[in-house]
Amino acid sequence: MQKPGKRKEFISIVIPAFNEYKRILSTLSKVDAYCRERFKGFEIIVINDGSQDDTAKVILEAQEKIKSVKLIDYKQNKGKGYAIRQGVDISKGDIIIISDADLSTPIEEVEKLLVHYDNGHDIIIGSRALKDSDIVVRQPWWRESMGRIFNIFVRLLLLRDFRDTQCGFKLFKGDIARELFRYATIDRFAYDVEILFLGRRLGYRMKEIPIQWFNSPGSKVNPIKDSFQMLKDLIKIRFKKYK
Repeated sequence: MQKPGKRKEFISIVIPAFNEYKRILSTLSKVDAYCRERFKGFEIIVINDGSQDDTAKVILEAQEKIKSVKLIDYKQNKGKGYAIRQGVDISKGDIIIISDADLSTPIEEVEKLLVHYDNGHDIIIGSRALKDSDIVVRQPWWRESMGRIFNIFVRLLLLRDFRDTQCGFKLFKGDIARELFRYATIDRFAYDVEILFLGRRLGYRMKEIPIQWFNSPGSKVNPIKDSFQMLKDLIKIRFKKYK
């Protein structure tokens, strides 16, 4: 099969990172190699969200060889939503991809999202909960239970038509992402719900699609603290008056 040619759009890959020094170099190398083959122009924006290990040091060293990498670095952990807002804010891409630092969804899965981008969708989100989703390595039972319960609340309060808002693999048209994240206020894990809620309110075309996904060890989620925070954030989104 003939490989597809390089796309003309400039792409920004936004990767939040917290205590990821063991795998961030591998992730950056894989993302850079994929983008070099597939896009004429690209940037990889990594946000070091107050890591307590050598994540920032590894990224700085990686920049010597991987010229596409840009680093946003700050000392205090402020949350995944906050980190992604900073990355999207400085992005230049016609297309923005948000990816987790562990590449739970392989970067090559971008191809599946691009199909729907080409068909006119503005926001395409990867999903682990659809019939054709390929879950190669599952989460622990308690994480899957948390996800199902959280999604029940999401569908009751805000977004009835999404099965999995929390998968960390999403594609946005660049200008739309920059608009939505300027309105966003949720700093931690429920940021996805707020962004999709805003996208729905503004009438953008959104699509949830099945992707391949591997659970990676070393979850940063605190099952008690973060669960309560996410439920509080859902209520905040539900009743907040956005401009």
